[in-house]
Amino acid sequence: MDYFQGVVTEFLRANRSTFVNTEYLIQLDEGKTPLKGRHWYCDALAVNFEDSTVNLCETTYSKTMSALLSRLQGWATNWSGVCEAIARDSKLVGIWRYQPWLFVPEEGKDLLLRKLAALKLQPLASAMPVPQIQTLESVAPWNYCTWDRK
Repeated sequence: MDYFQGVVTEFLRANRSTFVNTEYLIQLDEGKTPLKGRHWYCDALAVNFEDSTVNLCETTYSKTMSALLSRLQGWATNWSGVCEAIARDSKLVGIWRYQPWLFVPEEGKDLLLRKLAALKLQPLASAMPVPQIQTLESVAPWNYCTWDRK
């Protein structure tokens, strides 16, 4: 885990209705050995019980964001399976909304938005939702209260 993943994790944990699991293995197929191209490690899975949302959080400060975009494309291609795998492995019961949440430097946000638009990730109702984007600068600990994120 790099430094900024820790900063993001602390930001996520500051909401007391959110529980965070870092380096979460999303494995489409059950079994002991994850199959190539059928699993990913998510930087943090943040489950918010207040709004029944499972946030798939990714942190990057890459200039090109190519690894992040590749990850998003893999999730989008297998979105229903990704959601089913998380629900299965985390024993989630009931109706949950699944949402990618990206944490990137302010200077890379516009580039990411352009590249996301080019991917065209959201044409179907069952498709992956458009990722929520937050800047790394906004999650610095001096920007929020550490016990309720306000």
